[in-house]
Amino acid sequence: MARSEYLFTSESVSEGHPDKLCDRISDAIVDAYLTADPFSRVAVETLTTTNRIVLSGEVRGHASITKEVREEVARKAVKEVGYDQAGFNLADIQLDDYVHAQSVDIAQGVDAAGNKDEGAGDQGIMFGYACRETDVLMPAPIYYSHQILKSLAEARHSGAEPKLEPDSKSQVTLRYENGMPVGAASVVVSTQHAAGASQDEIREIVRPHVKNVLPDGWMCPEDEFYVNPTGKFEIGGPDGDTGLTGRKIIVDTYGGAAPHGGGAFSGKDPTKVDRSAAYAARYLAKNVVAAGIADGCTIQLAYAIGVSKPLSLYVDTFGTGEVDDDRVGEALTKCMDLSPRGIREHLSLSRPIYARTAAYGHFGRHPEPDGGFSWEKTDLVDALTAAVG
Repeated sequence: MARSEYLFTSESVSEGHPDKLCDRISDAIVDAYLTADPFSRVAVETLTTTNRIVLSGEVRGHASITKEVREEVARKAVKEVGYDQAGFNLADIQLDDYVHAQSVDIAQGVDAAGNKDEGAGDQGIMFGYACRETDVLMPAPIYYSHQILKSLAEARHSGAEPKLEPDSKSQVTLRYENGMPVGAASVVVSTQHAAGASQDEIREIVRPHVKNVLPDGWMCPEDEFYVNPTGKFEIGGPDGDTGLTGRKIIVDTYGGAAPHGGGAFSGKDPTKVDRSAAYAARYLAKNVVAAGIADGCTIQLAYAIGVSKPLSLYVDTFGTGEVDDDRVGEALTKCMDLSPRGIREHLSLSRPIYARTAAYGHFGRHPEPDGGFSWEKTDLVDALTAAVG
């Protein structure tokens, strides 16, 4: 029997966190390739440290995306995030590019040819999840962790809070009763700040952003509100800690409230099922919950490299389903083609829409007019309802 009363914690990191900066650079490079050719193949990793950026990976795309273009894209990402400090600034950053052509062995497995459909770019398992804890059908702890940092970043970019710097982290612990969140037990925010700002000063800058994000009456007790608990946080970003693409996969998804298959998203074009099938699984799970078929839903998909059809589809509605899980699974396969090509075309993923996903979560966002976050749509509700009868 599921527990009804408990504490659950999730964390988020800001766009200026060194790992997230790497995700942003890698995804901006994906966007550059897809802008030039929507059928590009991209797998680009980024490393950042004190005044250095290293790019590596495999690509197949338009010749116009040269080393110089990739460097320009990377530097633009750094500028947009807002880094300008002694240990990481545009004037002093050295960039090394080791990106090379995609392996022909991988390419022959992925490409469509003759009667062979486009295959998965790798083997792997991917999960999607949705629940009724928030209006965007996401677990509440990760959702509020993201929103706190997003609010702080908006204040920093606007100039409203000039003492804030780009690197920050949040952690929200919620109290659950009868299986639903009812308030915050503790909140932790660590944010990089201008030299000389005191811990108490930063605490009062952060406080309204936390209170405004949490629902009324949910603020944690004062002695459980932690801001920069080490005292000061002046050295941050890649100068304070090395960053790598793909190290924040739980931040990117459900904050630990649901399984993760292991593959990262950022830096990968939509033929990579690590990314596209995880988006499809979220899309299906969200539509199951939005349709009222269940109050919560986990979906797992599995693929083999070079094979177009999914090897398995698993559905778990945790006993909340209006119909049994096998029937839900059958309905899902009728409503969406889950081959790599089918996913890419159904969700219109071959567009330059990925740099914006790199911070504050890939899920729980709002669909955008240009196709961004298309996997957050609930346009499958009617078809699912009809399919399950």
